[in-house]
Amino acid sequence: MTPGRRSSTFTRLLRHGFTDPSAAERLLDGPELTTVRDDPVLLEALGATADPDLALHGLVRLLEAQPTPTAHRELLDTLIAAKPLRDRLLGILGASTALADHLARHPTDWHALVTYEPHDLHPGVTEFERGLAEADDPVTLRVAYRRCLLSIAARDVCGTTDVAETAGELADLATATLRTALALAQAAAPEDAAACRLAVIAMGKCGAHELNYVSDVDVIFVAEPAEGTPEPQALRSATKLASHLMRICSETTVEGSIWPVDANLRPEGRNGPLVRTLSSHVAYYQRWAKTWEFQALLKARPVAGDPALGQAYLDALHPLVWKAAERDNFVPDVQKMRRRVVENIPAAEVDRELKLGPGGLRDVEFAVQLLQLVHGRTDPSLRSGTTLDALGALAAGGYVGREDAARLDEAYRFLRSMEHRIQLYRLRRTHLVPEAEADLRRLGRSLGLRTDPVAELTREWKRHSTVVRRLHEKLFYRPLLDAVAQLAPGEARLSAEAARERLIALGYADPAAALRHLEALASGVTRKAAIQRTLLPVLLGWFADSADPDAGLLNFRKVSDALGKTPWYLRLLRDEGAAAENLARVLSAGRLAPDLLMRAPEAVALLGDGDGGGLAPRQRAALEQEILAAVGRAENAVQGVTAARGVRRRELFRTAAADIVGTYGTETSPAEADQGALVDRVGAAVSDLTKATLAGTLRAVVREGWGDTLPTRFAVIGMGRFGGHELGYGSDADVLFVHEPREGVAEQEASAAANRVVAEMRRLLQLPSADPPLLIDADLRPEGKSGPLVRTLKSYEAYYRRWSLVWESQALLRAEPVAGDPDLGRRFAELIDPLRYPAKGLTEDAVREIRRLKARMESERLPRGADPKLHTKLGPGGLSDVEWTVQLLQLRHAHHEPGLRTTRTREALAAARAAGLLSAEDAEILDEAWVLASRVRNAVMLVRGRAGDTFPTEPRELAAVGRYLGYGAGHAGDMLDAYRRTARRARTVVEELFYGD
Repeated sequence: MTPGRRSSTFTRLLRHGFTDPSAAERLLDGPELTTVRDDPVLLEALGATADPDLALHGLVRLLEAQPTPTAHRELLDTLIAAKPLRDRLLGILGASTALADHLARHPTDWHALVTYEPHDLHPGVTEFERGLAEADDPVTLRVAYRRCLLSIAARDVCGTTDVAETAGELADLATATLRTALALAQAAAPEDAAACRLAVIAMGKCGAHELNYVSDVDVIFVAEPAEGTPEPQALRSATKLASHLMRICSETTVEGSIWPVDANLRPEGRNGPLVRTLSSHVAYYQRWAKTWEFQALLKARPVAGDPALGQAYLDALHPLVWKAAERDNFVPDVQKMRRRVVENIPAAEVDRELKLGPGGLRDVEFAVQLLQLVHGRTDPSLRSGTTLDALGALAAGGYVGREDAARLDEAYRFLRSMEHRIQLYRLRRTHLVPEAEADLRRLGRSLGLRTDPVAELTREWKRHSTVVRRLHEKLFYRPLLDAVAQLAPGEARLSAEAARERLIALGYADPAAALRHLEALASGVTRKAAIQRTLLPVLLGWFADSADPDAGLLNFRKVSDALGKTPWYLRLLRDEGAAAENLARVLSAGRLAPDLLMRAPEAVALLGDGDGGGLAPRQRAALEQEILAAVGRAENAVQGVTAARGVRRRELFRTAAADIVGTYGTETSPAEADQGALVDRVGAAVSDLTKATLAGTLRAVVREGWGDTLPTRFAVIGMGRFGGHELGYGSDADVLFVHEPREGVAEQEASAAANRVVAEMRRLLQLPSADPPLLIDADLRPEGKSGPLVRTLKSYEAYYRRWSLVWESQALLRAEPVAGDPDLGRRFAELIDPLRYPAKGLTEDAVREIRRLKARMESERLPRGADPKLHTKLGPGGLSDVEWTVQLLQLRHAHHEPGLRTTRTREALAAARAAGLLSAEDAEILDEAWVLASRVRNAVMLVRGRAGDTFPTEPRELAAVGRYLGYGAGHAGDMLDAYRRTARRARTVVEELFYGD
């Protein structure tokens, strides 16, 4: 061969899509293609395949395998002369190494591709049964199956059939195969065949007439005794036949396997009998079946065995499918099912998953099936098992928008085509998009993308998966808006009853009110209404994820009414993805955050920072600076404290919103896994905010009464959870007040001034207003309620030296200066250090006294009627148990262990563990219990809008607390059990450490 000719051939091969022209030249110059290598028809046909190199290699193998020179010549002559065969054969060879292998093993099977009659273009079960008729054992059945598969794949790769028709043909071939396999099983055991009537019900994609090239074939078996046969004997015979049928299809032979037959969708799954009678099936579905099992029955179709029994199965069970939406557990099941589960997909594969990944096939299928369950009860037109047919019926009936349905139909067809071509290559069950460039190139070309196959494929795939991801949930909600909006003539809409059914299915308790809210928000032709119609389909889905969707929608309407005329509000929600989801989570999580927001709706702007910075807690110094500046601008103390309380309200909202968003997670950021970190963040944020508020209030009161300088130095000492940086949303501020007269000021004058300051601070912080009050509790002062509200530093010193009791030393463990004169606060801390960190630890009498006080508190302070095991503060294993145990360790050992000298419970617990005062396991148990109890208290306040130490009894409130703690719908009982279990373990540790010797 001359170099010029080689160069010309090389170039032609490149132009026709060959990636290895040198290897292709060698094959074309080989003996198998000598007579046709220069025929332009062959090169053009090879270049039209998905992988010309693969097609040429397969063709050479097939020619080499021909049994005689005559057969070899017949194949070449037919290939060149008959375009239908040429396109079909080379199309298969360029798309499937598995079918190329089959042809090489069975070199005469190419004749199955020659026929090009009308009935060959759209074969059904009858034609496929004819194609399998000669099979008399599992091996010949596999050969005949592959021969039939050749014709299906040929029509597919040549574009004679579309993806839906191909899936239907694959299901028909599976039906014919199941019938043939059952006939083989019956022939092998005629006594068993005579003893029973057996029907095979196809489920899943086979039942839906939308099978893949390689997929498990899901089935259910139902049997009845033949006349005169006892039922137990008939069921044994039917089970043998069913098991043999499954083996015939599933077992690997010299010709491989066909596909696994999977019967796990049967009642009780793998734990249930393989075959049941019809009455047993009906009894199970009436009594025990879960919502997903009715969803599976949508696709049930008799395919083999006794046709009358198969039809009786459908007649008995299909009515139950359409009653699933009336079941008590339907709403929580739907909420659970709607939250996609992708945890089982390895992280490295999520983005390549065509079926289960975000924007995958399962999204479309699930959305369609769920809408069928909700509306198919009253509309028989929706009862198709085939996804695309059902989607079309939903659009025709107004249950989904026509445009949305059309876009989903297009996306689903493209994704299914990708799935088909990926599986066809090796005939392996996979839903992963390949990574190798050669595989992507072949896949792209097989779908008609020829200019830049890899880039075009990636672009189209991502475009369609994005469409699915954005639309699959909107399918539920857009028609609800259409039901209350003005539609173009001829557009179908949900009826009022259908809209009500859908809202109930999505968890809305008052669908009529919900529709009124939607109408108020989205009706009309204003720009505001248009934006709301864009936002609401997504927001409704987020509301439905919560325990109280009705409250979420109502609160959204209130915020929108308050801010509807501000130009930035809807723009913020539309343009900043985080803002809309954050708002939906906050508005549907309970009463506290929405109440705080309603008092100043402009705080919704805090939700808009896409990277979450808007919800990050502010440092104490920044808060104090802002509050003191506002107080400085105020004309009087009332205005100053009002400004301080306004900042406090806004920052409480910021803290609550951040807590909710961090707890629930969003579509772009997962929920915070460290529950302790969430508690610490809330405690630190609320405590810092309270300190800044007290500092501003003190400044406002002093400035109005005395100008720049108070006649006495004055400091506020935080106590309890306030001093420990552990305030919850509903906590009072436990404090002590200390003062010290300035030089030249009489003690009486100084004391009067200090008392006036305290009284005015308490009054101003509790004045009725739109802002939540801040309650100051000074009951931990010396002599309790009987003692003076304010003392001088010397008075504290004298009291503690002469009269201090052990419980006061314990209370002082949490004392920390929080506002006022820093030097005075520091000296107060130095004064009390010897009491709270005693050099000799505690005497046995002191230990007994602490234990006595603890026991008395448990018996006397627990509210009447409360369940002690669920009381987060005083119950066994609750906050009091953990805190008193930690404080006892501090009183005994803090003088020698500096790490214990902290006001924070978790910090002291960690220090005690580091010092070897308790085991790591015990420390972890106590920490877990303390964190959980604190989370429950925060949840109760967020949900109910008022503080509480026990779980709510109202079901929706209890469910909302459960959602905050990570429990899905219907799992409130699991939450209570988990709390009891955690508290019980903690109490065991407390019994040993606190009450033990």
